[in-house]
Amino acid sequence: MVHGHKGVRFQNWARTYGCCPEMYYQPTSVEEVREVLALARQQNKKVKVVGGGHSPSDIACTDGFMIHMGKMNRVLQVDKEKKQVTVEAGILLTDLHPQLDKHGLALSNLGAVSDVTAGGVIGSGTHNTGIKHGILATQVVALTLMTADGAILECSESSNAEVFQAARVHLGCLGVILTITLQCVPQFHLQETSFPSTLKEVLDNLDSHLKKSEYFRFLWFPHSENVSIIYQDHTNKPPSSSASWFWDYAVGFYLLEFLLWTSTFLPCLVGWINRFFFWLLFTRKKESSNLSHKIFTYECRFKQHVQDWAEKTKEALLELKAMLEAHPKVVAHYPVEVRFTRGDDILLSPCFQRDSCYMNIIMYRPYGKDVPRLDYWLAYETIMKKFGGRPHWAKAHNCTRKDFEKMYPAFPKFCAIREKLDPTGMFLNSYLEKVFY
Repeated sequence: MVHGHKGVRFQNWARTYGCCPEMYYQPTSVEEVREVLALARQQNKKVKVVGGGHSPSDIACTDGFMIHMGKMNRVLQVDKEKKQVTVEAGILLTDLHPQLDKHGLALSNLGAVSDVTAGGVIGSGTHNTGIKHGILATQVVALTLMTADGAILECSESSNAEVFQAARVHLGCLGVILTITLQCVPQFHLQETSFPSTLKEVLDNLDSHLKKSEYFRFLWFPHSENVSIIYQDHTNKPPSSSASWFWDYAVGFYLLEFLLWTSTFLPCLVGWINRFFFWLLFTRKKESSNLSHKIFTYECRFKQHVQDWAEKTKEALLELKAMLEAHPKVVAHYPVEVRFTRGDDILLSPCFQRDSCYMNIIMYRPYGKDVPRLDYWLAYETIMKKFGGRPHWAKAHNCTRKDFEKMYPAFPKFCAIREKLDPTGMFLNSYLEKVFY
């Protein structure tokens, strides 16, 4: 019998959203998941499945039943010939990497954070960068899904193909993802090289940067022309790093937090802070090499509010820059991170049927203090919508069903699949109701 807990408070990692589910379950088996869903049907309760809680929005919140998948976290099978691994959906990527290392395998692309579950990473459309690489969900070759009535669907290109096309970016609203089979590649090392540039240079030469480096991205420092370009590419070099722990972590982190806190009283400091930190930490060329997963992931040290949309690069960035110049009272923390991803055919993927560029804006919360950000957010969203942008599902945004119908050609198809799999809306919450109603 699965036991639930009352009075558990759930908070997302950035502590920007929280909720108190009526019951909190940590099932250890498929049978226990089925029991929770049976109880929910009897009592007419909503159900929300959560993983690492890293989404900086309220997509994981509920006042009904919450199922935390943390105890369903085993590697079930490694197929060395096909280079595929099957895992339970609750496994954290942090725990998967060493297991793959043992078998000489790796994932060809990863996001910046690995304290996230396999089921959650695909559900929210998590991405990294590299125009030859799709979002992380494109590495999924099969998955199993338990629907609201307790039935299990095996999904892949060859069985339940329509559900598979929807479930790889599932938003947690199609059922409970139980297992995932991922396509891996042989283990590899990456070299990361970062060097300074200007916004004009990088926007004028985007194509050549994209051709030059497999995993190219850049950071723009708002209120300036400064850009840091980051190349990551396959290498045979032994692990090494030219980063300085003292400057990057010790001084950099504490000084930045203090200065950002000061700037909450004197917003005019933000432009100076952005330029100062570029000078302090980003003006010299840096190189490091390591196992791929150690280069892809980096430590996120600040609690923060983030927004992330996929769209046209040059026009949108220049418009964002012009908006900040025209409204000196609107401040923007650094960096605006710009990444590139290959198109795919997953129904609710922000890269559905088109190669995309993601622009990620950020506002830190120094010492947990909220910084006025809504002017910046709103201006950014307006620009993104104008250029046909699509928001990242895990991040905060103000879009409604009308917007999504315009943005996603396959939106009606996804809705039809969702209504068929979950006719009573068991897996909806207030975030998802805004999306679907």
